[in-house]
Amino acid sequence: MGLIGMILAAVLVAVLLAIVIVKFLPLKLRWIASLLLLFLAIFLGYKIYNGIMEPINFNKNKVKKYAPVIKKLKIIRDAEVKFNEATGNYTADKNVLIKFIDSAKLALTNTRTIVEKVNRGGGIIDDVEVRVTDTIGYEPVLKYFKDRDYKNMFKVPNTDKEFELETGTVEKIPGLVVPTFRARTSKEDLLKGMNESLVKQELEAIATDQIKGEYVSVGSLEEVTTGGNWPPSYDKKGENKE
Repeated sequence: MGLIGMILAAVLVAVLLAIVIVKFLPLKLRWIASLLLLFLAIFLGYKIYNGIMEPINFNKNKVKKYAPVIKKLKIIRDAEVKFNEATGNYTADKNVLIKFIDSAKLALTNTRTIVEKVNRGGGIIDDVEVRVTDTIGYEPVLKYFKDRDYKNMFKVPNTDKEFELETGTVEKIPGLVVPTFRARTSKEDLLKGMNESLVKQELEAIATDQIKGEYVSVGSLEEVTTGGNWPPSYDKKGENKE
């Protein structure tokens, strides 16, 4: 029974009790009825208060559950981005990604513009500006994951689950195929044990200030993006800043 149903039922009981008091109850016993009405009023007040506060507390608790999950997804995203910089692809192999952070190095480059002389033929020589990229050194990928728990980045906080990790490709424009990745976990697993009705509403969330859909995810298999599906409010929280 919902909050409105409880209120209507309580009002009906109060009305019936009042009728009984007036018509049938002797004066010397009416104190008992008054006491019952008082208990009913207290019960009704508690139900109304609880009905108002439960969604508020649910929203506070879900944010606490989502925050560490998003923090892990950001580490996975950053690892995939660095892997893509080094290889031109993403990987769905979790062990490969951890090993990559541990041991791989990224090339440091310097891009400069030089002028080259181009013979156009017929004695015509033009000066043409050309951009040249030189490798000037290497840096360890590990540098970008200092003080970040990347070895456990695939473990979903407060559950016994691991993040799903998938890769794919998208044809960005005709003839140009671009690699994609997606890491995600089910909201239902994160919210287990909470109010079932409110969890169901959360799984159907579509508002811009909510995490849309049934999953908390980063990346996409349908479009070229490394963004997450959470609203900016999660990025503004101090505990989530990377």
